[in-house]
Amino acid sequence: MSHVTDCLPVGAELFFLPVHTRMPLKFGGETVEYVTCARCRIEVEGRDGQRAVGWGETPLSVTWVWPSSLSYEERHAALKSLCRDLATAWRGFDQWGHPLEVGHEFIEERLPTLQPEGMPWLATLVCNSLFDIALHDAYGNLHEVDTYHTYNGKWMNRDLASFLTPAAGVSVDFKGRYPEDYFEGKKRPEISAWHLVGGVDPLDEEDLIGSEPDDEYPVLLGDWIETDGLMCLKIKLRGNDFDWDYDRMVKTGNIAHAKGCTWLTTDFNCMVTDPDYVNRLLDKLRDLQPRLYGMLLYVEQPFPYELSEHPIDVHSVSSRKPLFLDESAHDWKEVRHGRELGWTGVALKTCKTQTGALLSACWARAHGMTLMVQDLTNPMLAQVPHVRLAHEMGTIMGVETNGMQFYPAASLAEAQVHPGLYQRRQGKLDLATLSGSGFGYRVDEIVRELPEREVI
Repeated sequence: MSHVTDCLPVGAELFFLPVHTRMPLKFGGETVEYVTCARCRIEVEGRDGQRAVGWGETPLSVTWVWPSSLSYEERHAALKSLCRDLATAWRGFDQWGHPLEVGHEFIEERLPTLQPEGMPWLATLVCNSLFDIALHDAYGNLHEVDTYHTYNGKWMNRDLASFLTPAAGVSVDFKGRYPEDYFEGKKRPEISAWHLVGGVDPLDEEDLIGSEPDDEYPVLLGDWIETDGLMCLKIKLRGNDFDWDYDRMVKTGNIAHAKGCTWLTTDFNCMVTDPDYVNRLLDKLRDLQPRLYGMLLYVEQPFPYELSEHPIDVHSVSSRKPLFLDESAHDWKEVRHGRELGWTGVALKTCKTQTGALLSACWARAHGMTLMVQDLTNPMLAQVPHVRLAHEMGTIMGVETNGMQFYPAASLAEAQVHPGLYQRRQGKLDLATLSGSGFGYRVDEIVRELPEREVI
């Protein structure tokens, strides 16, 4: 099938923007002090010969996408190399359609042929995500419409039944249904913001080591809460040190309660292999700290990434608190597998592609699973589709957003146009400045000098 509004990718440019953290950020067993943000510009052509461009960006978060004994730089270089290969591949991808259709075709048919040996699929998806995001943005720009207004039968050739299969024994029918059918609907242009309490972040003065930055931004947790009016905190745990994890939850929770926060969640960095570890921690918190246990809204991905390799039954955990897939939720098929194992929610990320996030969200919502949108410490343009996904789909509570904690200066140019997206005020982000076609970046108004284009 074809549609008069179909587009074809005809050009791609790639840029690497280095970013240094103001505070170290701990992922699993590694600590991050710098990251490269990969940004691309994709050009598309319509059936009538008209052309338009779109933008996409994703942090190449090495330690999150590729846990390994390989050096950081070895993995970092491999991710950048794959981005160069992807730019070439997208420029020559001869596939017409709506961006959800073209993006899905690329992920299913072309991307596996480009995956380097030894690189995890999650890392491969992240490298592809900036091009997929840019395609969705370019399509909206081509037709001078908000991209989120195109996820329906007026613009798409195929309904969700062409992409998704319901779980066995469930009365779900995707025929005649489109992503727009699962959007939250009309709402205010603001969203609650979750703050990340990193594993090496100082909670109070006892935690200070003397090397903290002396700048205009807070350092201690209590100061962050007061400055940004925070109501929601995500606590990074170790997942292999029970006493440390419990004490960290209690200390953070007590500060949160004293400062007026409402909600907490925990992130075990995929380090847990036995559900009993999480159950014991939750039960101890319930018995000894019932107030903090009540503040705990959900638990995020305690277990290893690959569900096929680690098919752990987690019903005992999700019977205590909602349990959300994150790193394991590569696509809707993995979400389906997770649901069978007892997971009750999905933490979406645009860094796994806009296409994949939308399809996973629709499958999950159709099957009664709860949604969340988690951050990859998104600065600059990466923040926009990230926040928009949470706003349009609706989540259990707001969106995680921590770029302003770890590299706030990186987004100063974008913040001139969208101040409410890069500053949390009264515990919320403000999306009111997003307007126009595509994702509403308003790129032409952002004064940023890009590095030299990568040779592709």
